[in-house]
Amino acid sequence: MKKVKLFEIAHSRTGDKGNTLNFSLIPYNDDHYQVLAEQVTAEKVKDHLNQIIKGKVTRYDLPKIKAFNFVCEEALLGGVTTSLAIDTHGKTISSAVLEMEIKLTN
Repeated sequence: MKKVKLFEIAHSRTGDKGNTLNFSLIPYNDDHYQVLAEQVTAEKVKDHLNQIIKGKVTRYDLPKIKAFNFVCEEALLGGVTTSLAIDTHGKTISSAVLEMEIKLTN
């Protein structure tokens, strides 16, 4: 069993609306869908991004297209037009998510 960072086996796209962030997690290889389903839970994402996401994280499974969509509430310091943060868009958060480590059995 070896540890890998998500960016080694998956990619992500991100969107934002107000103070809510959503991002996709899409494995490069369909064979990795199940390991992502087991290890990349809403709770683990919230824990991994605990300094950023203050609200609820919901994961939506999309098995027919072998992908996931995560919706993260209270994640953008109020949103693009109200925050004083340098980068309040969700696109940078997908990079932070892809730094998360999981275990691969093969």
